[in-house]
Amino acid sequence: MKDLVDIATLHQLNTQRPIKSKRNRWNVEISDFARLTHNPIRAIVEGLNIQPNPDKPLIALSIGDPTTFGNLKPSQETIDAIRKAIDDGNGNGYAPANGHQEAREAVARYVQHQGLVSPSDVILCSGCSSALDLCISVLGRPGKNILVPKPGFSIYRTLAEGFGIECRTYDLLPERDWEADLTQLEKLIDEDTCALIVTNPGNPCGSVFPRSHLEAIVDIAERHFVPIIADEIYEHFVFPGHEFCAVSSLSRKVPVLSCGGLTKRFLVPGWRMGWIIIHDRDDAFKDVRKGLVNLSVRILGSNTIVQRALPAILENTPNDFFDDLVATLHRHAELAYKSIKKIRGLNPVMPGGAMYMMVGIDIDHFPEFETDLSFVEALVHEQSVFCLPGQCFEYPNYFRLVLTVPEEMLMEAVKRLEEFCEQHYKIDNEQLLLQQNGLLTQMTQY
Repeated sequence: MKDLVDIATLHQLNTQRPIKSKRNRWNVEISDFARLTHNPIRAIVEGLNIQPNPDKPLIALSIGDPTTFGNLKPSQETIDAIRKAIDDGNGNGYAPANGHQEAREAVARYVQHQGLVSPSDVILCSGCSSALDLCISVLGRPGKNILVPKPGFSIYRTLAEGFGIECRTYDLLPERDWEADLTQLEKLIDEDTCALIVTNPGNPCGSVFPRSHLEAIVDIAERHFVPIIADEIYEHFVFPGHEFCAVSSLSRKVPVLSCGGLTKRFLVPGWRMGWIIIHDRDDAFKDVRKGLVNLSVRILGSNTIVQRALPAILENTPNDFFDDLVATLHRHAELAYKSIKKIRGLNPVMPGGAMYMMVGIDIDHFPEFETDLSFVEALVHEQSVFCLPGQCFEYPNYFRLVLTVPEEMLMEAVKRLEEFCEQHYKIDNEQLLLQQNGLLTQMTQY
């Protein structure tokens, strides 16, 4: 009875309290984090008028998913490993936030080329994008800035700007096979610079930095005490004549967070398995290590079935599988480069690895198009070939094409590209005068 009286008294007191809320309608606001987060590529592509020619099947050279067309498939060993993990039934529950011990041990063995790595240095993530997200989240905060390459992968900006972190871009130089402008890079650094992102091999350029260039980048980071986030998801996609060198293997004093995963090399991007390798130097990352574990708890870890299969995937997939994949991409790169180089008005840059190629547009010779955006729109409308415009990577008057499509489809796309350019290419007055003078000279010789 006393309990009922107490409840009644409590209810009476609550009803007598003044109501602080003045709400009289729904007004659900989103967070600053959500408002500031955006995908530049999506924003640009959604603004394009993409209307393919109905008489020609669409060839999408825009999709960075190597599995899209079905010509590139994961190895049988990879499939067998995941089937066994499902049959064993030990991957149905949660794992520790940073990943199962056995899986982290397997990754530590797999990445020994980066330097001495122990399982405690490995954080398993939901894909390489998640790894990058954790790295930027643990190092950055409002008012800080990170250095990112231009042209570069747009997700860096997507992940940073939601936190109020400024992205400062350092230039990659096409005339130097997309090496970084080191002088400009160093001038961007100030007291609020919290990280330098190095993408190697590169997206969208397909660049592979030589060892000496990476050493110069590491030296700059060391002079200014700036940690490095190494996006190395394409670390084994390197063409003949080039050599991949892990940033962490060159660093004596600079702490490095290396991001990788199964996504591209093993042709399973949808399985969402990535990792961070913590390369600490002199305990500079003592708090960062704890912070990464804290952040991992937010999603309670990555896919546990794939974690259980990870040791077999990493250890049993034969080198022949990887060699054949790289050989295919290299062949496609050479075919595309040699063919596009012959097209008036286009300037391809031969990649050293990854699965992309950047192509420059001599926009002055295409007066119908003001920018790479209108060039790409017309290319889709007339020839049903879609490439991502350079502005998606903050690099106007270029476009990016992917090299993972079937060979016959790639060559058909290049053929249509040549037809499109020949139709729209215009010679400027100076060139026309030179040609006319040359013709007159020839006529006077007869």
